[in-house]
Amino acid sequence: MPHSNANRESSPYSEFQAELAEIHRHKWLVSEKEGQDIGFERALTEWVGKHRQGWRRGRSQNPVGK
Repeated sequence: MPHSNANRESSPYSEFQAELAEIHRHKWLVSEKEGQDIGFERALTEWVGKHRQGWRRGRSQNPVGK
């Protein structure tokens, strides 16, 4: 059964996709700054340790589509 777009906006899967996009963004930014690919594992570890809590707090205060 297909899901409506409204349901997807707040689904755990859409939150996962948004978080994954932020990790890839972090990977790109740091890789550009360092002049070499830092790899997904490092990007994930750094992003979770340094940015995830604030990112989630911001998402809960300003939900997408509202």
